[in-house]
Amino acid sequence: MATFAPKPGCPLCGIVASAAAQSERDIPPVFSPTSTQPQAEILWRDTNFTAYREKVNPVSSKGHVIIAFNLHVPSIYTLSSTDLPLLVNVRSLAHRLLSSLQAPPPSPALTPSVQTFPSTTPLQNNNQFRVGFITPPFRDNKIPVTDHLHAHAYIEPADLMGWWRGVSYGPLAWYAIDDLIAEIRESFSNNRVKSGYENRSGAPIDMVPSAGARTGTADGVETSEPGIANADMYEDGLASPSTSSTRSPTLVSPQGSTASLPSIRV
Repeated sequence: MATFAPKPGCPLCGIVASAAAQSERDIPPVFSPTSTQPQAEILWRDTNFTAYREKVNPVSSKGHVIIAFNLHVPSIYTLSSTDLPLLVNVRSLAHRLLSSLQAPPPSPALTPSVQTFPSTTPLQNNNQFRVGFITPPFRDNKIPVTDHLHAHAYIEPADLMGWWRGVSYGPLAWYAIDDLIAEIRESFSNNRVKSGYENRSGAPIDMVPSAGARTGTADGVETSEPGIANADMYEDGLASPSTSSTRSPTLVSPQGSTASLPSIRV
């Protein structure tokens, strides 16, 4: 199995490393004042993903979030069926983060110093949310990273996109995460979830994050390929920390404070 080690000079590897280092010291992620890179507003970090708000070149004024894999995974074609729960986690995390950006700000007098997403928070299946990947050879020319896997999540309308960037977010290059999950499941299981159909979201298989993730022969021999996930999966689609760590997933509030997120283990 490939190790997907950090790549020197990769902007996303730099953001992941900075967020990890700052998280270990329980202080908000920052960049050096002398750095030429703008400060990344980290929204979430766990053992699998680092999510930040794209503030310099967003495609939507309502919110644009980038969810980067912590490992330097080159593309979606590296993923196997075993990584289906990981993709479900990306989708769940994207919807939660976009919902938090979409929510009206609370009264300052009632604003807590730490924001949390309790495990009982329902996911909002908002049809204005777009979550997916830009597939090579296409790329977002404003965020030109092509060899470190990351998902884009934004709230429509994409009023800041422009026509040229729109090619990368259009049907030629855009791979919606719902379609990717459905097509992997259809390839490795007997469940048909109608890739590309609007009514697919009601399919029972979509209610099970790990559905279709394992494969095997009729005599009980498992043939699943090794996955890249570093963690167990939670019932609500969010990943837990790896067993080698005692730290919890962290949501970083806009004020820079952090909070552990309780979840329900399957």
